[in-house]
Amino acid sequence: MQIMRLDGKMKFPINMLLLAFFLSACSMQNSGSKLESARVDKNCKPSGNLSQQNESHEKGALKVDYLTPLCNISAPEVFVYKEKRRLYVVQSNVLVRDYPVGLGFHPQGDKEKEGDGRTPEGEFWICVKNAASQFGKSLGLNYPDKKHAERAFFAGIISPVEFRDILLAFENRDKPPWNTVLGGEIFIHSGGAHKDWTNGCVALYDSDMEELFKIAAVGTPVSIRP
Repeated sequence: MQIMRLDGKMKFPINMLLLAFFLSACSMQNSGSKLESARVDKNCKPSGNLSQQNESHEKGALKVDYLTPLCNISAPEVFVYKEKRRLYVVQSNVLVRDYPVGLGFHPQGDKEKEGDGRTPEGEFWICVKNAASQFGKSLGLNYPDKKHAERAFFAGIISPVEFRDILLAFENRDKPPWNTVLGGEIFIHSGGAHKDWTNGCVALYDSDMEELFKIAAVGTPVSIRP
């Protein structure tokens, strides 16, 4: 509705002007919300219901859900990144746990022999579970494995018999010999992740090790990377 002023100009009622203003404001807000949604940083920490938010992630991308109950983690994979000093637990392409770790007192490089203070690198699995070790709960890894045995044998460091025994343990997924010059008894155990202090093991804080001990089983794959 328009009102004609005496000077011949058109005048809109004040209620019509207010209505037009609010409609314009609402339209701008909706457009801005869509734009901000498109600019969400993929690296930002999700909040609220993580499982629901992860449904919007790109297919094939690693999802994150630290609220996954322990009882629902039945087929985990463990990844240790030495440079980052982190241990990640992944299940079905979902990162379900993330723990800080301490390494051997000489952490850089792959383990080569007993006493070098290095944490081995490679693809392992858990071959022993010990609920009452020297450092509390612990998970033993199948080091030395085939890769380390082959390197040592062709370098003349281990004997043919030792080489054979390590290969047989690897093929049968048994605990390998831990009494060769390559060393052994490499565990993921409690005791603290405050520094690199072990003889080559991966150390967690006690509360984190309590969780991991419940999650992992004999046969669980453990990948240790530089």
